[in-house]
Amino acid sequence: MTDSEAPPAKAPEGVSGAPALPQPVLEIASGYAFTGPALDLGALLWDGRCLPDVQIRIPLPMLNRHGLVAGATGTGKTKTLQLIAEQLSAQGVPVFLADVKGDVSGISAPGQENDKVRTRAGEVRQEWTPAGFPCEFYALGGMGHGIPVRATITSFGPVLLSKVLQLNQTQEQSLGLIFHYADQKGLELVDLKDLRAVVTFLTSDEGKSELKGIGGLSTATAGVILRSLTAFEAQGMSPFFGEPEFDTSELSRVAGDGRGTVSVLELPAVQDKPQLFSTFLMWLLADLFHDLPEVGDVDKPKLVFFFDEAHLLFNDASKAFLDAITQTVRLIRSKGVGVFFVTQTPKDVPGDVLAQLGNRVQHALRAFTPDDQKALRATVKTFPNSPYDLEEVLTALGTGEAVVTVLSEKGAPTPVAATRLRAPESLMGPVDPAALDRAVEQSPLYGRYAEAVDRESAYEKLTAREAQAAASSAPSAPSEPTSSRRRGRKGDDQDSSVVQQVVGSGVFKSLARSLGTQVGREITRSIFGTARRRR
Repeated sequence: MTDSEAPPAKAPEGVSGAPALPQPVLEIASGYAFTGPALDLGALLWDGRCLPDVQIRIPLPMLNRHGLVAGATGTGKTKTLQLIAEQLSAQGVPVFLADVKGDVSGISAPGQENDKVRTRAGEVRQEWTPAGFPCEFYALGGMGHGIPVRATITSFGPVLLSKVLQLNQTQEQSLGLIFHYADQKGLELVDLKDLRAVVTFLTSDEGKSELKGIGGLSTATAGVILRSLTAFEAQGMSPFFGEPEFDTSELSRVAGDGRGTVSVLELPAVQDKPQLFSTFLMWLLADLFHDLPEVGDVDKPKLVFFFDEAHLLFNDASKAFLDAITQTVRLIRSKGVGVFFVTQTPKDVPGDVLAQLGNRVQHALRAFTPDDQKALRATVKTFPNSPYDLEEVLTALGTGEAVVTVLSEKGAPTPVAATRLRAPESLMGPVDPAALDRAVEQSPLYGRYAEAVDRESAYEKLTAREAQAAASSAPSAPSEPTSSRRRGRKGDDQDSSVVQQVVGSGVFKSLARSLGTQVGREITRSIFGTARRRR
């Protein structure tokens, strides 16, 4: 495209020196001339030139309308996440980032100026200043550098657990039945041994009759579930499930200086277990969905959640699972939470989910094979009409460049804009592991979650029941005191010192959440089968 293709027109307000620009450029500039608070992405690319007078931005209130960051490997997706996260934090919005490759931790440290940074800043008219941002670092089950993040089996629920265990639909339904029974009987499923104990009990001579009235549990299905649990544990998965359970409200914290906290979940230690961490991220999102109040449209999001390697979540997913994801993404907007999926091409995300993503940052795509060309054409069709030849543009973009369209302040899609993106102001690379460990140990959350606690739950209760049955068959053996089987119950004066120890160890919140699992009181579960808990 050349300037001769369209006559010059009057520049929109806020675009200096633009009268000589062609009409399509002026229309694009008008589409991004927002009056309210916004995030600055970069400057417009047109006809091979970078036009710093035309700034491409995202309105801050529209960040809870969700988004997609896509592009081939090496095109700059991670730096785009870092750029957006920095500006959200600066405007007081907490951010959650999944760090799959281990290179996002640098957001906590000031960046280093060099020739590339100076050149990029000059091209896009960016006043670049090195800056670090307030961060908390987490690790699934404490595997890696970070505060341990755990979930109980009860709160994780049967739907998400079935995906992790790779169960089929029939086995998933049976697992749901097992959870239903445990919920009704007050058998808290805290860790994997609790679930195994319940499954084993329900297939024993004593337990077989327990589920007859509601469908029963076949020995074959129980065997598959038990074998899946064994294989799961053999891969080192046990640390992810247990207490103290992570309180997802920690992700919505704001630092003392008013900046939003950036929560970085370090995943390099488990990147060979993609199905686990992608499903665990979905648990975090589902848990937030339960607990946050409805707020409707807000001036800025309560939290923005970046879902990296999103294709892993959707691979081999059942229809019920996909329906649950779609519903969660659709409804969590009204809780003030924005969700950005990060993946290689839009086709990695199901159409019903993609339709909910109002903001798009599409980095370069490759077209080396017929499949690549097909994916490229499919990607182009997902964009609004534009004056660009998008098939050509998307294959010609350089690193740190992207095609952008977002929702305007009125909720309408903005014109498609090829953009040279700004440089992040924080460190573009990982921080030193020793510095990362120091930051973790100095966090006020470390004492709350660092030490795992194994309290009485389903395994202990069923073991005690078995011991009591054995004791009753031998009259000379003393019966186990009732108080020992009720350890941890609210109201037991003799256990008050134990409760104090629990509070001191940081498990108090997890204990409080499980009060609803008392005998005869069933847990209310969400569309994902995750437990609705009292905070």
